[in-house]
Amino acid sequence: MGVMVAMAVCFAKPSPLSFQTGDAVTLFPRHGIKWAVRSTRLSTRRVAVRASGVKGAKLVTLVGKGGAGKTTAAVLAAQYYASTGMRTCLLIQSQDPTADVLLGQKLGSAPSSFRNGNLTAFRLETTKMIIEPLAQIKSADARQNFSQGALDEIKGEELSVLPGMDPILAMGAIERLTGFTGGLFKGMGKKDDKDYDVVVYDGLSSDEIFRMFGSAERARWYVNRFRSIAEKTDAGRVALPSVLRLMESAFLDESKGTTRSTNEIWDATNRILQRVVETFQDPNRFSCFLVTNPSNSISVDTALRYWGCATQAGVHVAGALYPFSSTEATPPDADFGKKFVPLPVAGLPYVSFASPPNWDEVVGRLSKEAKGIMSGTSQGGSIPAPVTFDQAARTVTLFLPGFQKSDIKLSQLRGGAELLVEAGDQRRSVVLPAAMRGKVSAAKFLEKSLVVTIKAI
Repeated sequence: MGVMVAMAVCFAKPSPLSFQTGDAVTLFPRHGIKWAVRSTRLSTRRVAVRASGVKGAKLVTLVGKGGAGKTTAAVLAAQYYASTGMRTCLLIQSQDPTADVLLGQKLGSAPSSFRNGNLTAFRLETTKMIIEPLAQIKSADARQNFSQGALDEIKGEELSVLPGMDPILAMGAIERLTGFTGGLFKGMGKKDDKDYDVVVYDGLSSDEIFRMFGSAERARWYVNRFRSIAEKTDAGRVALPSVLRLMESAFLDESKGTTRSTNEIWDATNRILQRVVETFQDPNRFSCFLVTNPSNSISVDTALRYWGCATQAGVHVAGALYPFSSTEATPPDADFGKKFVPLPVAGLPYVSFASPPNWDEVVGRLSKEAKGIMSGTSQGGSIPAPVTFDQAARTVTLFLPGFQKSDIKLSQLRGGAELLVEAGDQRRSVVLPAAMRGKVSAAKFLEKSLVVTIKAI
């Protein structure tokens, strides 16, 4: 469903290189991404390029303890991406006026443009986003005749927001801008006329962000369990096909709304959810940055804990950032950086709230390290996989930074076939390879990982 990404590369100094429309260009070789030249504008030394094989915009979000400077870092990141020529969208989901002050303009649900149109920003307002999905459901209901017209009595403008609606509708809006679900939330969110290279999301609480972006894997579990229940009960076999067809007609591919069997709908949903899981683990499509205050030990400990929570949720963390509290602030000592190894760590320039900042000047003060983290080219250490199996040693290594052994609860399900990991108020089911199934015999914490030994039954 995603569109081909288009981005612009700006050259600050005259370059001996010349490009023609249609030429192939290799940028960011570390990621193996190739681009094709769309057009050239010699007057500004700018080359517009189109990615080959990369679908949808990259999604960037930030997490951290309140007061650490998360919103400031989000606005700065958006300004940086836009300054490089990337078509950038900044999403704010809060009534906090910080972004308004930093941008020098009150944000609403309608997009506002900055940096000659390279940066678009708007506020996600659930009271407005809730109207469109209701219209979709009504349209699907009219085709399926599920409610026999009863839904027509409900008006979107009269709906109030209930707990849980904000993140669900935000996911719909983000999907419309990035295409990360491949159409699961089609139509849910504000449609923008532009295609973006990067979307920066300053969302709800950090814990809610982990719930949002880790929800696909959990949703797969629920889908599989409900499918099993539905296929084994009379009520499920009778009622569920109608419900599935209604939801398919509203949110999946409308052109196939009446031709798929219930099994095909289940399978299509599973494929979409798997695609979402892979997106949030792909550094080319998604990055999460930790934001912390080195002078506040609680802020640092919170960032470390959030790193573990993100890993537990299946969310890729790309680096840690710390905004300087003043122009005279000095970098933290070496021990601070060691706490986040192997994540790359960098400081962000001080941003004044006295008046709208001169963003060209602020972006110009970004360090090479900070730019590397934001662009995904930082030479940080190799980050371990969330789960690693060693069949010879019969061990499962769970990478869980920020946690202690006492914070983690292990259980076994289905005769030792699955290992249930509970940490950070989240559960993750790890399916063991057939040759490793057995009973947990030992667990020890080594640095940032829990090593679990499985004894054969």
